[in-house]
Amino acid sequence: MIGIDEVGRGCWAGPLLVVAARSRTELPAGLRDSKKLSKIQRNKFHDLIIQTCDLGEGWVEPAEIDELGLTGAMKLAVSRALLALGAIASDKIIMDGSINYCAPNFENVECVVKADDLHPIVSAASIYAKVTRDRRMTELSLEYPNYGFESHVGYGTKIHAAALQKLGICSLHRKSFKPVYTFLQ
Repeated sequence: MIGIDEVGRGCWAGPLLVVAARSRTELPAGLRDSKKLSKIQRNKFHDLIIQTCDLGEGWVEPAEIDELGLTGAMKLAVSRALLALGAIASDKIIMDGSINYCAPNFENVECVVKADDLHPIVSAASIYAKVTRDRRMTELSLEYPNYGFESHVGYGTKIHAAALQKLGICSLHRKSFKPVYTFLQ
């Protein structure tokens, strides 16, 4: 069974990441939605997930999100994640949420709201995605100092809005997102 989850869909900046996870061995006990775990817990699980799962990452960069829109970006990210994992059309897939973003040739997809808290394999994808994207945003914060990407990781916060007001947008920003678009005026 493959679990799929995403992180970064609603961010003002940075990439979208979809992760497809398939367990090789028994999953670690205590997996749940990444948002319900502390950063320390997520990092600990991240290392265990790497040891127990095969993982496919589907990254979509801000310019691609602007070009494709969120729905198109989600479809592309899911496709990239499944391709990276080596998934085949007959694999059983559980996807977090109510919308199936898989290509039509994937015939055994179940969309489950809150799957990241109900199905451990989706929890594994959720945790791995969150930690991996957060780490990438921290790395990118070194290239784009003063935006606070290491703390808000691209989400819309007061600190992020203040940085946009002071510095303007950078190449990590999603220009099609209304809060960012207003800073282009």
